[in-house]
Amino acid sequence: MAQARISAKASEGAPQQPQQQQQQSGGQLRGRFYRSTSMADRSSRLLENLDQLELRVEAFRDAASAMEQEKEILLEMIHNIQNSQDMRHISEGEREELNLTANRLMGRTLTVEVSVETIRNAQQQESLLHATKMIDEIVNKLLDDLEDAKMRLMSLYGACTSDVPAGPIDQKFQSVVIGCAIEDQKKIKRRLETLLRNLENSEKSITLLEHQKSSVRQSCNSKQD
Repeated sequence: MAQARISAKASEGAPQQPQQQQQQSGGQLRGRFYRSTSMADRSSRLLENLDQLELRVEAFRDAASAMEQEKEILLEMIHNIQNSQDMRHISEGEREELNLTANRLMGRTLTVEVSVETIRNAQQQESLLHATKMIDEIVNKLLDDLEDAKMRLMSLYGACTSDVPAGPIDQKFQSVVIGCAIEDQKKIKRRLETLLRNLENSEKSITLLEHQKSSVRQSCNSKQD
């Protein structure tokens, strides 16, 4: 009887081992599954955060670039006021006072340093240097032939704009600009726009000055008659 009871207890306990192992194995599988899901959630949240930061970084660069342009515009406006015809037709004392104010404003503007670096590969860097050199060559000859320089700058500008140009396009310059980084293409276009505006203002000043000289000569001739 005692042996029968021992055998019965042994037989009752024997099947329990595989069940326990299965439960333990199932627990390990469930643990791995939950841990994998948690890692995926973390990765998704981190990626979402980086996507949001990327938008803020681009907005930050755009804002800094806008400040660069604003600085250029302010300096150009101050310079144009100092060299305007109105400044030549006021008293010397008033001119001196206004120039002091203009110089003060220019100095304060120059204290603001804004720089947005453009990431370029070797080819884009070479294209930028080439395009800059082509513009500089024309600028250096402005005093030799103002009208020719203006026409050449207009042909360069026509190569940078998507609008239908009013005149011929410098095909060579266009191929060079296409090889530049997008941000550099925008800066090249802005530089050409500024140069053309300055030339137009210079032409107006020259035309006005010539008209004034002509009026003075006519007045003198009339008095002599």
